[in-house]
Amino acid sequence: MLLDSLQHKGLRQKLLKALYGKGVNDERVLAAMGSVPRHFFLASGLDKIAYTDGAIPIGAGQTISRPYTVGWQTQLLNVVRDEKILEIGTGSGYQTAVLCELGASVYSIERQRLLHSKAKSLLAQMGYHPNLVYGDGFEGLPQHAPFAKILVTCGADHVPQALLCQLAVGGRMVIPVGSGNALYMCVFDKISETEIKQTKLSECSFVPMLQGVS
Repeated sequence: MLLDSLQHKGLRQKLLKALYGKGVNDERVLAAMGSVPRHFFLASGLDKIAYTDGAIPIGAGQTISRPYTVGWQTQLLNVVRDEKILEIGTGSGYQTAVLCELGASVYSIERQRLLHSKAKSLLAQMGYHPNLVYGDGFEGLPQHAPFAKILVTCGADHVPQALLCQLAVGGRMVIPVGSGNALYMCVFDKISETEIKQTKLSECSFVPMLQGVS
């Protein structure tokens, strides 16, 4: 049973105030995060840490990103209602739910079958209906391209060319790029089919983006 109590809601609001103080100040993003119970995406008994600003293991060697990271990436993405968005790394499904709350048409790829299945079941219970795919994020979803926005929630050692090709002209991709501990959040804006503007932002920490499926 999915229970979102007054205590949970209170902890969520306290977290949102903390995120605002850290620079996540897009009201639509904060409202979306305020509507998604993060504790639903964690194992039972983790309610007390669900609304702390930290990454938490979710199995299969993966984590649910810290709330600040979710807010920051979503803010950078600048989601517009009804946009078609590709997410690489469904994970727990929390970021997916936030994108759905913003009114996006979400396509999300997960390479871990267990996580894909769990997220699919949970998101359906919560009333969200994204297009969830078990597959290789490096390949993207060419059959559904182009995408207005692409969000990568794991650290890539290089920028996947396939994803840039699937990004619509005028679109934006947000992706952590680098090697080892030297990851940087990067924003790619597709000006034309031959011109892409890259903006390198601050350092960040993510689980690695891996090729193939598990």
